[in-house]
Amino acid sequence: MIRAVFDTNVIVSALLQSLGPSSQLLLRCFGGSIQLCVSGSVYAEYEEVLRRPRLARDPTIIAGTLRTIRETGFWVRPIERVGICSDPDDDIFLECAQAAQAVYLVTGNIKHFPLSWGDCRIVTPRQLLDALSANKPKSVS
Repeated sequence: MIRAVFDTNVIVSALLQSLGPSSQLLLRCFGGSIQLCVSGSVYAEYEEVLRRPRLARDPTIIAGTLRTIRETGFWVRPIERVGICSDPDDDIFLECAQAAQAVYLVTGNIKHFPLSWGDCRIVTPRQLLDALSANKPKSVS
């Protein structure tokens, strides 16, 4: 199973576009083919952003999504703080990826991140879907 960390924008996109790449990836996490890696900081950001009124999502869908992430996620406790991203709020995702030894960090804001972080590749949802469909999880271009 591939370990991946999802930036909050991927989770939000999954709830806003039910047929989009982010939604397809989240469903793979919930189905067990991708192991979604989560830290306390990452989960807290998911929860805070998903509950913003401007997203206008059904509270039961938000609660169900958060519950499933909580129950199926691979939980880690990062021990090292980093200051690498152009948006400092995104560093929590690198910290989580490092602690989880994730293969991918998936984001819609790829410009905020380095190209890779250790052995972890930083990719868009579409790039990860393409890699998975090609059965070559490590060969994202």
